[in-house]
Amino acid sequence: MAEIVIVGGGIGGLATALAVARHGHSVLVLERADRFGEIGAGIQLAPNGMHALERLGLEEKVRALAVNVDELRFMDGITGEHVVSMPLTESYRRRFGNPYVVVHRAELHTVLLDACRASPGIKLRGGATAAGYEQDATSATVVLTTGERVTGDAVIGADGINSALRGHLVGDGEPRVSGITVYRAVIPMESVPVELRWNAVTWWAGPKCHFVHYPIAGGKYLNLAASSDDGATVAFAGVPASKTHVRDEFAKLGRTPRRLLELGEDWKSWVLVDREPVDEWTDGRVTLLGDAAHPMLHYAAQGACMSLEDAVVLGDLLDCSAAELAGRFVQYNAVRRGRTARVQRLSRQSIQLWHPAGARASDRNEMLSSMSTTDLHDYIAWMHGARQFDNPVVPA
Repeated sequence: MAEIVIVGGGIGGLATALAVARHGHSVLVLERADRFGEIGAGIQLAPNGMHALERLGLEEKVRALAVNVDELRFMDGITGEHVVSMPLTESYRRRFGNPYVVVHRAELHTVLLDACRASPGIKLRGGATAAGYEQDATSATVVLTTGERVTGDAVIGADGINSALRGHLVGDGEPRVSGITVYRAVIPMESVPVELRWNAVTWWAGPKCHFVHYPIAGGKYLNLAASSDDGATVAFAGVPASKTHVRDEFAKLGRTPRRLLELGEDWKSWVLVDREPVDEWTDGRVTLLGDAAHPMLHYAAQGACMSLEDAVVLGDLLDCSAAELAGRFVQYNAVRRGRTARVQRLSRQSIQLWHPAGARASDRNEMLSSMSTTDLHDYIAWMHGARQFDNPVVPA
């Protein structure tokens, strides 16, 4: 069996370690932070992400932590009109085979980390920052910023949107700055007015902004995420934002979303970034995964799901000898690029749904409100309904 080095100890990297190790390979996961952990707040997992977790044997553990959401609710953020809801209960779960859940990112990461620590084939090493890679006909080497070299039969880069391995492999420069700043906070559910404790992922759409909220941590907290198309030109991440600034930034929204935003404390802000889809993210015995391969805006709520899908596809393909690894990486790249590129493009296009004003917003509301439950489920079926993730998808 082979020795595989994975760069990045986030959700994608740990899921891949589990998927690869179950075929008997030895796996070393390198993480730049001294300790393995995860920051951030809530994430959404559609049935396709839950199917991937099921393939890893972790679905039940995640379900025990997650909130099963009843609907995706779209609201006009100015008028307060309930435009449309996509039900996520009986017919949705029958059709797609799993619930739509929300979970705290750290909780999902902990489930994956515990499983990796319990696996005899996986080693975890913190404080190891990758600068690039080298390879020859029989091995691949991660070059660390200290100059140390870590060699295996192959290397998988799961080191995020600013991937050092991608910089070497693809060479497409810095990520694209979207011009949108997102503000995030988590509040105790007990502080939320009872009439607003909806078991839903709720969007309030306004002119050049929108606000999303949903329960996490078994319903103990409400995750708040408000996006402003403010023309930001410089990327930053996790910068504190004052309550006054957030209030002023979203003052245009109606009374109910402002009531919820007013409850937020300890706001942090990020400028959203992504990259253009690329056809090739594999080079010999080195390949990329998740945000290192196909980073996307979070507006389709599929970033974690795509990483989990990548992991199980790659794991299945690596049921092979060390000599076959490079060829299997090519197969993985080929079967994943169409589907992931389509989600990348949809994530960008979604901004047109959230941020119009005036007549365009009215037209949007009319269009959405005319859609039946079946129409809504049909629209997302290609994405949420996937159970086999290794079938090429022609980009739409």
